[in-house]
Amino acid sequence: MMDSQEKALEQEQNVEQNVVETATPAPEAEVTETPEAEVAAPEEAPVAEPERKQYQNKKEVLARAREIAQGEEAPQKEEVDYLKTAFYKLHIAEREARLKEYIDGGGDPEAYQKLFKEQEQEKQENLQRKLEIIEKIKAMVTSPEEANKSYKEFKALQEEWKEIKNVPAEKANELWRNYQLYVEQFYDLLKLNSEAREYDFKKNLELKTKLCEAAEKLAEETEIISAFHQLQKLHQEFREIGPVAKELREEIWTRFKAASTVINKRHQQHFEELRAKEEDNLARKTALCEKVEAIAAEENKGSADWERHTKEIIAIQAEWKTIGFAPQKMNVKIFERFRAACDDFFGRKAEYFKGLKENFKENADKKRALIEKAKALQDSTDWKSTSDKLINLQKEWKTIGMVPKKLGDQLWEEFLGACNKFFEARNAAGASGRGEEYQNLEKKRGIIEQLKAIATETGDGLQEKVQQLVEQYQAIGHVPFKEKDKIYAEYHAIVDKLYKELNISVAKRRLSKFKDNLRQVAERGGDALDNERARLMRQYEQLKSEVQTYENNLGFLNASSKKGNSLIDEMNRKVQKLKDEVQLVRDKIKAIDAENREKE
Repeated sequence: MMDSQEKALEQEQNVEQNVVETATPAPEAEVTETPEAEVAAPEEAPVAEPERKQYQNKKEVLARAREIAQGEEAPQKEEVDYLKTAFYKLHIAEREARLKEYIDGGGDPEAYQKLFKEQEQEKQENLQRKLEIIEKIKAMVTSPEEANKSYKEFKALQEEWKEIKNVPAEKANELWRNYQLYVEQFYDLLKLNSEAREYDFKKNLELKTKLCEAAEKLAEETEIISAFHQLQKLHQEFREIGPVAKELREEIWTRFKAASTVINKRHQQHFEELRAKEEDNLARKTALCEKVEAIAAEENKGSADWERHTKEIIAIQAEWKTIGFAPQKMNVKIFERFRAACDDFFGRKAEYFKGLKENFKENADKKRALIEKAKALQDSTDWKSTSDKLINLQKEWKTIGMVPKKLGDQLWEEFLGACNKFFEARNAAGASGRGEEYQNLEKKRGIIEQLKAIATETGDGLQEKVQQLVEQYQAIGHVPFKEKDKIYAEYHAIVDKLYKELNISVAKRRLSKFKDNLRQVAERGGDALDNERARLMRQYEQLKSEVQTYENNLGFLNASSKKGNSLIDEMNRKVQKLKDEVQLVRDKIKAIDAENREKE
């Protein structure tokens, strides 16, 4: 914690130094070569003080200060003073807020204050050292006859000045101006021989020219932030180099300032674009929050819904990662909103699947209990009673809920194996009754031959004969399994031919085929017939509803026009067709009821 506080204090010092130097009407970040005309500028006549802008943060103050420093118009002292005052008020408020945050977070206020006082003490000591250096240079300036002898000492004082770090921000600007004033006076009064003096100026000009070239080259730098930081270093170097010839001072500074303005404007534009991008990012992230919140609010009726919604949220999370930062004041808040919506969904999902897992276990236990019952019956020879019991166990199995697929398949195989063992034994025991199936086969072949004979006859009553033979055929029991498909195909070939030749209705043909297939449905065991009956009942009710709808609509039609008559005829045909379908479904339901009675 103390390391972070030290860093915060050091940043405060840098910010304080920056605002004082930036807000001062001198070259940006340096005043080494301020023209003499600017140093002694006369005061302007007092004017009415305009209404001042209320700045919300230090960044706004610094932005205005840079704007003044880079502008072509002469700065107003009143506005510069106002900027300083506004900055320090904001700065003090922030510092007090950080102190409160530090204390609220469990920090030691005494340690914080101690560290702050140590920093302030160090700045005061640095201020004193720099004041002493100024006094020494000032003494040299007041003794021009000793200037030549003092040159080495003067250079040493300059090096010492560079090594001294931060001073109190409110003193920094005045301190620097005084230092520069006496440095320049020393050079002006220096009684070095002309070659040494010209050499020093020439060397400084070469160094500053290289810095100008470096600053101008930064305009080609693609990394704007890097270019800005490099420019700050160049400014520091520019300040530390001694003066050039008096007639070149304004020119070299103007060149350096022009190059700096290009980089500063790019830097400012970059952050304006960055702020716009951050606002766009905030809008996109807000939209994603709303999507996740909407998904989290939807009802999940089962595992499929949870998994579908999970995939949607994961996709949104992946999209979130592609979006950059939102504005600083909203970045944490929007992330917390997004995370809260995701946490809510996944928390409830975890609870659901926890309950589902418990339900799976309960269902698996129920199925294992049925398996034990089936295994207890698999060796029974009480064919009729045990068959009924196993069929009931199969029905009960279907009422049990889901279990994981792999386990479900394993349990089903085990249960089916026990059932099959019994039914195979029962079928083997009943093999002696297969003679009846061959008798049924001969009966069906006899009826097929009669149907073929009718195909060659003419006269009345053929439809009735065919229908009687069809009913007799359907009343005959099972045939041997290996002959089943062959006799079925032979029978329907002749029946379909007769129905077509004798114009027997499609409905009767369909009913006939349905009755033929009914025994196969019954052989599936369990509740196959009941399921089929339930399906037909639903179909029956739906068809009745359609008939009712058409009949109601017919009541609203006007048959006065030719078109109206045509439409009524068409709807009447549809109604009759639906009624025929209703009758066919009723006949099918009756056939199922008859089959169930026969089984009982």
